[in-house]
Amino acid sequence: MDLALSREDENFRTEVRHFLDENLTEDLREAGRKTAGVFADYAAGMRWHRILARRGWSAPSWPKEYGGTGWSATQRYIFSRECIAADAPRIFSMGLRMVGPVIMKFGTPEQKEKYLPRIVSGDITFCQGYSEPGSGSDLASLKTRAERDGDDYVINGTKIWTTGAHVADHMFCLVRTSAEGKPQDGISFVLIDSMTAPGLSVAPILTLAGDHEVNQVFLDNVRTPIANRIGPENAGWTVAKYLLEFERGGDAYTPNLYARLDDVKRIAREEAADGTGRLIAERGFIERLAEAEMDIQALEMIEMQVLSDLSRGRNPGAVSSSMKIRGSETLQKLDHLGVEALAWYAAPFEPEARELGHNEPTVTPEWGVSAMPLYLNNRASTIYAGSNEIQRNIIAKAVLGL
Repeated sequence: MDLALSREDENFRTEVRHFLDENLTEDLREAGRKTAGVFADYAAGMRWHRILARRGWSAPSWPKEYGGTGWSATQRYIFSRECIAADAPRIFSMGLRMVGPVIMKFGTPEQKEKYLPRIVSGDITFCQGYSEPGSGSDLASLKTRAERDGDDYVINGTKIWTTGAHVADHMFCLVRTSAEGKPQDGISFVLIDSMTAPGLSVAPILTLAGDHEVNQVFLDNVRTPIANRIGPENAGWTVAKYLLEFERGGDAYTPNLYARLDDVKRIAREEAADGTGRLIAERGFIERLAEAEMDIQALEMIEMQVLSDLSRGRNPGAVSSSMKIRGSETLQKLDHLGVEALAWYAAPFEPEARELGHNEPTVTPEWGVSAMPLYLNNRASTIYAGSNEIQRNIIAKAVLGL
C-alpha cells in the first residue's frame, strides 16, 4: 500500500485547509474543542453542517447522485483529519452515516426523493430507535410492536439510550410486526417523521459526565405510514445489520485518535512528573504513550483498506467489528493516559467550563478541561453499537468460522 499522498491529494488537502480557515469561526472551533460526547453543541453542529452543505461537502461518503461528494477514500480521510485538527464541531450525523445509506440501498424511489436531499442539507435530523430496556446487544428480543391500522402502523413500546432524541426531528426505528418464527424474522424497519407526534415522549438520561445526550423514548399508539417502512415487512433485521456495519465501521476512528494523542502529549508536556522534569520525559509514561500510538498506526492500516472497499461500493462486513474493537479500546487507553497526566487537576467537575463563551478561570488547566468528561463518556464506547464482546463473537463466526 502506497501511503504517500499524490499531487492531487496534496492539492485537495490545501483546498480543505483554506476552506476551514475561511469558514471555521472561533465559536465553532470552541464548540469542537469542548466536545466530550457523541456530538458537539447541537446548534454549532447544525451551523457547521449547513456551511458544509452549501459547499457540497456535508456527505463525504455519499455518491454524487444522492448529493454526496463522490470523494475517494483518501480524500475522505484527509478531510476528516483536517477537520479534527482544526477543531471543527461534530455534526449530528445519524442521518448521514446510518439511515442515509440504508435508504439508498433499500428505499423506494419516493423515499429517496423525500429524505436524502433533506438529510444532506441538514433540514432534517434522525435519531436511532434500536435498544430497549432488556434488549441491547440482544437486539432481536425487542418488544416494541407495530400493528397495521389502515395505511398506518400503530406503534407501542419504548426505546432507550436514544442519542439525540431530544434534538432530532425524525427517528428510524426497529419494531416487531410479527411474533411468528425466529425473533429476527418478525422485525421491520420504519421511519417516524416527527419526534413530537401524538403519543411520543422523550425523557432525558444524564451520562456519567453530566451531559444530556441519551434519552428514553416512549411510544404510546404512535402512528406512522406503512409507506415509511424501509424494505419488506418483517425484513428489518437484514436492514438493521446493514446499518450497523456503517455505524461500527463507516467512519475512520484514527483521525479522532490522533487528535486525542496530541491532546495527551500536550498535557504531558505541561504537567510535571513525580520527580523532576516534565511528564513527557518520564520513561514509563512515554512508553505507554508510544504503545498507544502504534495501536493507532496499526488501526489506520485496517481503516485504509475498509475505506477503499467502501469507495468501491463494498460493505465493510465483519472487519467493521475489528475496527470498532480496536478503535474504542485505544480511545479508552488514551483517555486513561490523559486523566493520569492531569492527576488531581482531572478530579474537579466543572461543567460550566465547557459552556461556550466561558472565559472565567478554572481549577483545571485549559488544556485539560475535557479530559475527565471524555474519560467518563467514552467508557460507553466499548458498549454502544454492539458491545465489544458481541463484536468478537461476530468475528469468530463470520471470519474464523467457529
